Amino acid sequence: MDTLLQDIRYGIRMLAKSPGFAAIAILTLTLGIGANTALFSVVNSVLLDPLPYHEPDRLVAIYARSKEFSHGSISYPNFLDWVRNQRSFSSMAAFREDNFNLTGMGEPERVKAEMVSANFFSTLGVNPLAGRLFRPEEDQVGAQPVALISGGFWKRKFGSSADALGKTLRLDGAGYTVVGVIPADFRYQSGNFHNSDVYVPIGQWSDPTFRDRHVGMGMDAVGRLRPGVALQQAQADMDAVALGLAEKYPDADKDKGIALLPLKQDVVGDSRPFLLVLLAAVGFVLLIACVNVANLLLARSTGRIREFAIRAALGAGRVRVIRQLLTESLVLSCAGGGLGLLLASWGTQAAIRLMPDALPRAQSVHIDSRVLLFTLAASVLAGIFFGLAPALGSSSAGLYSTLKEGGRGLSRARHRLQGLFVVFEMAMALVLLVGAGLMIRSLGNLWSVNPGFNPRHLVTFAVSCPTTPGGTPGAIRASLRQLQDAVAAVPGVEAASLNEGAMPMSGDSEAPFWIEGQPKPAADSEMKKSLFYVIQPDYLKAMGIPLKRGRFLTPADNEHSPFVIVIDEQFASLYFAGQNPIGQRVHIAILNGVAEIVGVAGHVKQWGLTEDANSPVLAQFYMAIPQVPDQFMPLLARGGIFVARAQGSPETAMRAIRQSLEKINGNIVVYATQTMDKIISDSLAAQRFSMILLGIFAALALALSCVGVYGVISYLAVQRTNEIGIRMALGAQRNDVLRLILGDGAKMVLIGAAGGIAASLALTRLMARLLFAVSAYDPLTFLAVPCLLGLVALAASYIPARRAMRVDPVVALRYE
Repeated sequence: MDTLLQDIRYGIRMLAKSPGFAAIAILTLTLGIGANTALFSVVNSVLLDPLPYHEPDRLVAIYARSKEFSHGSISYPNFLDWVRNQRSFSSMAAFREDNFNLTGMGEPERVKAEMVSANFFSTLGVNPLAGRLFRPEEDQVGAQPVALISGGFWKRKFGSSADALGKTLRLDGAGYTVVGVIPADFRYQSGNFHNSDVYVPIGQWSDPTFRDRHVGMGMDAVGRLRPGVALQQAQADMDAVALGLAEKYPDADKDKGIALLPLKQDVVGDSRPFLLVLLAAVGFVLLIACVNVANLLLARSTGRIREFAIRAALGAGRVRVIRQLLTESLVLSCAGGGLGLLLASWGTQAAIRLMPDALPRAQSVHIDSRVLLFTLAASVLAGIFFGLAPALGSSSAGLYSTLKEGGRGLSRARHRLQGLFVVFEMAMALVLLVGAGLMIRSLGNLWSVNPGFNPRHLVTFAVSCPTTPGGTPGAIRASLRQLQDAVAAVPGVEAASLNEGAMPMSGDSEAPFWIEGQPKPAADSEMKKSLFYVIQPDYLKAMGIPLKRGRFLTPADNEHSPFVIVIDEQFASLYFAGQNPIGQRVHIAILNGVAEIVGVAGHVKQWGLTEDANSPVLAQFYMAIPQVPDQFMPLLARGGIFVARAQGSPETAMRAIRQSLEKINGNIVVYATQTMDKIISDSLAAQRFSMILLGIFAALALALSCVGVYGVISYLAVQRTNEIGIRMALGAQRNDVLRLILGDGAKMVLIGAAGGIAASLALTRLMARLLFAVSAYDPLTFLAVPCLLGLVALAASYIPARRAMRVDPVVALRYE
């Protein structure tokens, strides 16, 4: 330890004598280690950390499986049968997202809510902060309405007072007694279910549609495996359950299955491949940084060869010299690692704030002991990696020849190793530049995709109305017409429509159907499926969707007129190929109605800009809100989502819309305001996140590589000063010297580019799943990137080449 401390003190003194060198080396390592630490902290939190529940490895996400959707929502009657018939889970819980109007506690507001089964929190192993959880008898129709509140809501509305228990919340006009408080940091990390304000028993919801075995209503489930039961056993058990239900209820459950997925896998989703690609990319940055520092150390060690020779003459062995040099390298790397950790902490949080929706579990990203160990390991390994070659080279100096030549004898042999380092840097930088180029092209292709509507000046917002128990279907229709009229009358609003069905890139609703004249399928699973939009007459104008043929829905299409729909181009091409769909009739199973097709509209990319023929249900149809059957009107009574096209700023239009709706009823709540441009942008969050990070890594790699080229060419130019002097004395012109020096740089760039292209061809196929409308071997990218790299590298070589051109032959020859 005494020797180690002595080496560290000596190393710090030597670095202090070269502050410029130390600053550049530490900065280089800070960037390399900091970028790796930042990304590893993301990978650690997203992929490696266990979910924050009791025994999370036993938790399983449960979905309904059909031909269209591998992970679909579950009908409540089916869920109850699953619970009764399964043998693999110690408990199964259901949940669905909802929202309520909260009144009676100041200004009316919209609160995020979740309907959950009574055992939801016990299944996850979550205990209340205060009070109790739901009881089984409270999870039934007709039971006393009760609610759990989140710790954040408890603090905001009740000041964290114990008196909150037993208080009544007015949710959508109904009173719910608060029986418990859920921890503020609770977050169910699956799908869109995040921190909610209020939880209510799902079994109390008495809506007839929710009790229909054919309908999912956005409900999912989670289960806890019994001890000793493997996922494969549970899947076999649930397959048998699904088969039994298909035999018992063939019209609803034929060909329907049950999908089980480890909850951790369900949470991570598709983020694993692109995070691993980014981790590999940032590893290249660290390698380039290490090689750059190794080059700096090699150049610096040239001036220290006489020092090491003298130390050897005084009795220092080769191992002792190597140990001293490695200690100096580790001092550098640990300094860079410490600063890199600070950079990572700041950079990670900044990235998450800028793009919170790009990753699952983004809010849980943090620096923990595993990240600290990673940073320490990266710093130590980096120090050994970039310090080993200079240490071995310096310690191998011949004692006699070094002392005789004054320390200059080894410099010519050493430049080959430096050249190899630069070639390696160039190859790694090219790989990163190719990856960034492919992602830029991919994102550019996505932005150029026509979504099927015009998102400019288009705003969406949700409206929640105070419910009137026992409201008639006629009163509900009149209320919804009043809302639409109020929004459409706002100055600056060109068109507006309420939408109660699917919403592009936000939510989906599907309906089974069959075409009149064809035999009715025996089961829902055998029927064709279509997305449906329940809208008002101005929907097409508001969205900017083109009408291809026929007409769109009008105010005359009401509850008293024949049932009509408008289909989209996909519907027409899939089911009426070579025919005129206008006038054809369609049986819509869930509505028990027969609709006549009166028009064909353009297709909307419901599933995002990446939608293709392999996406789920593509056919779409539109129906008028007034023609919704009476039994479904209570579902529409609470409001819905509006789309409005503004002439000017959407923000200005929204202020006027809020004022107009408040005049109708002061308890109306407007929430979830977004522009369609923002919705499209959010749908590309993961691709944009990948592109930005790859771009940053590639820019770092390019900058570090150019610094390496500059340093090596400068070093070579100095070493060849005598040669240049002789050439110029014998008649060589300055342009000849320029070509000579640039030639050295060009050789390294060409060799590095060739190696980088070969590596890119092998590695970019790993990115294929992240790309859109561009090949992993895109020729334009593979042509443009080497040209860019070559131009930048030659520009870095030009400065030392210009300096070499100014060599005075007399001064150069004086040293011979």
